[in-house]
Amino acid sequence: MSDLITLAADLVRIDSRSFVSNLAVAERIEAELGGFEIERLDYVDPAGVAKRALVAHRGGPGGLALSGHMDTVPATGWDTDPWSGQIADGHLHGLGSTDMKGPVAACIVAARALPDGVPITLLLTTDEETSKQGARLIASGSALVRQVKPTAILVAEPTSLIPVRGHRSAIGFVVTATGIQAHSSTGLGRNANWALAPFVLDMRAIYERLRDDPTLHDAGYNPPFSDFNIVIDNFGAPVNMTVPKAEVRIKFRYSARIDPTPIVTAVRDAATRHGLGLVIAAEGPPPELPLDHPWLLMCVDMLGRAAMTAPYGTDAAELQPIAPCVILGPGDVAVAHRPAETVEIAQLEAAVDVFKKLAVQQSHL
Repeated sequence: MSDLITLAADLVRIDSRSFVSNLAVAERIEAELGGFEIERLDYVDPAGVAKRALVAHRGGPGGLALSGHMDTVPATGWDTDPWSGQIADGHLHGLGSTDMKGPVAACIVAARALPDGVPITLLLTTDEETSKQGARLIASGSALVRQVKPTAILVAEPTSLIPVRGHRSAIGFVVTATGIQAHSSTGLGRNANWALAPFVLDMRAIYERLRDDPTLHDAGYNPPFSDFNIVIDNFGAPVNMTVPKAEVRIKFRYSARIDPTPIVTAVRDAATRHGLGLVIAAEGPPPELPLDHPWLLMCVDMLGRAAMTAPYGTDAAELQPIAPCVILGPGDVAVAHRPAETVEIAQLEAAVDVFKKLAVQQSHL
C-alpha cells in the first residue's frame, strides 16, 4: 500500500468529529512532517475541548500553501463502522475520507515530494465543520505564516479536481427561549416552544423571501438563492414535560454579490420582538476571485477545466486575508456528510501530482 493511502486510511481511523479533540490526528500528521518547521496553534473550544491547528513549512519564503481541515461532521446515519478506513473497489471508505482526510493526506504527500528549495506551506485546521476557529487562529495568530508570506493558497476541499473560484459564506444565529419545567399535566409549567413558535413563523417568511425574490438571487451560483437552514432543539425534553429551554439554530449562506445586512436585521428584529435571546456568529466574507486572476488561471490552465462557484463554504473565508484562495481537491462533495462516505484512490493520486506541479509553478513567480 502506498504512503498516500496508508496515511489517508490512518487519518480516517482516528475519530476527530468536531466535538471531540483532534490532537491524535494532529500528532499522526506531525509524524509525517520530518524536515518541516512546525508551528502548533493550541486552543480550547467553547465546550472546553482541546484542539490544535498546525502550520508547517519547508523551503524559502513565498510559494504555495496547501490547506485542509482535520475535523469531520458527526457519524449521523451510519450503519457500518465510520472509522474503518477500509480499502475496497478502488476507494477509501470511512467518515471524512472525502471531507477531507483523503485530501489532507494528498497535500502532505505532495508537500514532502517537492524538490528541495521549492517553498511549500501546510495550513491544517480544525473546527472547519463548525466555527472555522482553527483557520481563524492561523490567519490572525500564526507567526510562521507572517514570516513565510505564502503567495497563494489551495484549499483542497473535494471539488472533483475542478477549480472553484468562489463560494458562499455563513452567518450563524442561535435563538433561545426559556420556560418553566414541570409535569405537563399540572398546569404549573411554561413551555418554551410556545415562545419560540411565532419567531419560527417569521423565519419561514425570510426563507420564502430568499427563494422567491429575484433581487436576492445570485445567478452565478447554483442554486441562485441563499441557504437559510433551521434546526430546532429541545435538549431531550420528553413529551410529558413542559420544555424549559428551546433553541433555534439557523445557518444563512450568502455569496459576495448579496448584502446580508437586511437578513441579519430581520432576524435580530424578530428575536427582539418576541423577547428571545440571540447570538450571531459570522464567518469571513465570501471569497470570490475574478475569472482573470493569475492564481485561478494557473489552476484552470493546469487542469484544463473551467472555474466554477460553489454553494457551500470552506476555510477560504477565513484564510483569504493571507493570500488569494482557490478551492481545488480530490473527491466528490456529493458524498460528503453522508453515510458510506468514500473517496476514489485514483483521484487522491491524481491530486498529489496536481498539487506538486502547482507548487513548482507558483515558486517561479
